Amino acid sequence: MAQFKLDHRFDAERCRHYLNNIVTVLHCHHYATLFTQLAIDAKELVDGTRILKETAEDIFFKMLSDYFKQNAVADPKERLDLAVQLYSICGLGKMAVTAANENGGTVQMPYAHVDEGWLKKWGKFGTSVNFIGAGFIAATFAATYSKPTRSFSVEEQQSRVSGASQSIFKISK
Repeated sequence: MAQFKLDHRFDAERCRHYLNNIVTVLHCHHYATLFTQLAIDAKELVDGTRILKETAEDIFFKMLSDYFKQNAVADPKERLDLAVQLYSICGLGKMAVTAANENGGTVQMPYAHVDEGWLKKWGKFGTSVNFIGAGFIAATFAATYSKPTRSFSVEEQQSRVSGASQSIFKISK
């Protein structure tokens, strides 16, 4: 299996972290759950959950697409393996792509940083909260199959914050 090569650089003058030349915010689960809760609560003013998902999709799509191009990674299986590694490297959790093709697939997430933070802070919740993870998954499928962002829809069918043993995402074109 190919190993994801990570170039981490910290710009002390600007207080910015860069992963493979992409500015990256390293955060704790408390912060992630707070801005996720804000996105949910502000639904009458702005579609904050969509913004979280699409922002994650845009950033990770660029990171993955650039990486695949710079390292001449063309095989979809290898691309998926590298994306799974990146998800963990970024501290977002653990995920497994259990089915994938250019029309969609399934992702299992036994652990997600946002879910764990939510459960510790507020306990169970009636709906999914891992919009960042959904955006990452959408980016993974788009970059893997050389499609533009917004090519894939990601639905969290089971959620750890709702009481499931793991989160399960369905991806469709």
